Amino acid sequence: MTWDILLERPGLCIRRRGRFLVADLLSPSRVVSTSVENGGQSSGVRYLLNHQSCEGAGHLDLHRVIAEIGHSGYHRRVCGEASLPPEATAMMGTAANMHYAVVTTERDLALNVTAVVTAGVQSNATCAGDPARWRETAAGFEKVSPYAGTINTMLIVDTPMTDAALARAIAIMTEGKSAALQRLAVPSRQSADLATGTGTDQYCVAAPVALRWQNGLEPSYTRGLFHALGRYGVDEATFVDDIAPLLAAGDLELLRRNTKGVAYEPLVGAAAHALAVVLDRTRHGTLPASVERDAAIQLAATLAVNVAARPERWCDFRARLHQDPWRDTKSLILAAVALGWSEKWVAR
Repeated sequence: MTWDILLERPGLCIRRRGRFLVADLLSPSRVVSTSVENGGQSSGVRYLLNHQSCEGAGHLDLHRVIAEIGHSGYHRRVCGEASLPPEATAMMGTAANMHYAVVTTERDLALNVTAVVTAGVQSNATCAGDPARWRETAAGFEKVSPYAGTINTMLIVDTPMTDAALARAIAIMTEGKSAALQRLAVPSRQSADLATGTGTDQYCVAAPVALRWQNGLEPSYTRGLFHALGRYGVDEATFVDDIAPLLAAGDLELLRRNTKGVAYEPLVGAAAHALAVVLDRTRHGTLPASVERDAAIQLAATLAVNVAARPERWCDFRARLHQDPWRDTKSLILAAVALGWSEKWVAR
């Protein structure tokens, strides 16, 4: 049986087949979900799965299956039926038919938020604070109430989010669900209040991972001075203090305020990576040690003119770096950056 494509856009495909509805996360994502397996927050989930696990009434086979094979076994079984890797899937189950799923996208400027929702509330609608439907004991789960119904929500945001923003999105999603039930005046089945949800609501919220926020490994950040030459002692945490003796007070303060703009400027990054390659090749014997000083100074001069945005000064900067009494590779790099920075705003 082929899949029906419900939505397709960069980074996301939503498809449906029979009892299964899948959101393929086509780029690394951070997911927070209520899935028994791979639930909580995860950066390894690539598929969000909602499936019809049973009929709405009088269908107890599912409970017997789960009791026999356990939640992990059931997760693997359902993922197998949907041809998904269980270790990379967050799963929700419901009695709702997947053909009743609603797929909607809201846009604000460049931000797109897609919600995929199945809902059944006729017999299981509750208000927060109503008695629970299930009780977990040492012997397992037991059903306290005969009512059934579930609101399952997939929420996919196409813009990277911090952990705090992701948590806020879950709060807003929950408030939105409750507001919808209030507007429809759905009554609780256990109290005189209006419903805020059901006793078995589930969700999966996903947003692309921004690797630069986590560890500096988003591609544009790996081009930088510190990533290229950190192995040679140029550390972002100590950079300003290390270079301070080489700069006038005004130049140093200006650099302190603009360090990232300098360190991640593309041509600065290119020169830094080129210098790192020469240093690596010399260290490993590919290039003879006899050329290391001259080759390093030539590339340090390139680094300096790129910091200064003055390529016409290359010969001058090279000569000056030859004269500087730098002691080691780190000293050469700091001298090159200081030279370029101190000359950047000098009147031409």
